Amino acid sequence: MNRISPDEFKQSEKTPLVVVLDNVRSLHNVGSVFRTGDAFLIEAVYLCGITSTPPHAEIHKTALGAEDSVDWKYFEDTHDALKELKEARYSVFAIEQAEGSTMLPDFNTKPGTKYAVVLGNEVKGVQQSVVDACDGCIEIPQFGTKHSLNVSVTAGIVIWEFFRKIG
Repeated sequence: MNRISPDEFKQSEKTPLVVVLDNVRSLHNVGSVFRTGDAFLIEAVYLCGITSTPPHAEIHKTALGAEDSVDWKYFEDTHDALKELKEARYSVFAIEQAEGSTMLPDFNTKPGTKYAVVLGNEVKGVQQSVVDACDGCIEIPQFGTKHSLNVSVTAGIVIWEFFRKIG
């Protein structure tokens, strides 16, 4: 199946993408983000606020060990994560439905740019103050009666789209 080892993963060239989880409460969602991040070689997952951190059996249940391959860092306050990312010259975007947001298919990446995407709480979304601190918002177009997706599904769509465009 051409799988690489966790050590080989650590040495691999990464997709210049960090996923920031802003107060994500479900450990299964956290694990799923790690697993998707592993699949597409993201740089790291930043876990913020109430978001749980490894090691944890419920994270492992969906991450299946990806919490050991994908780098991660915890921040008590999401703003501190954004500050670190901006100081490292990342372009930071909230994944949120907001006035003036860019639809994901219309979002154009720039060569040589590092990106971070912020995904929010399952009920409240990304904190407004965090949205305000981002470089912009990206929205996934939706056409049915519901206008929200599970955060792990959102992460999968967004990570894939960034990987496809910059990977």
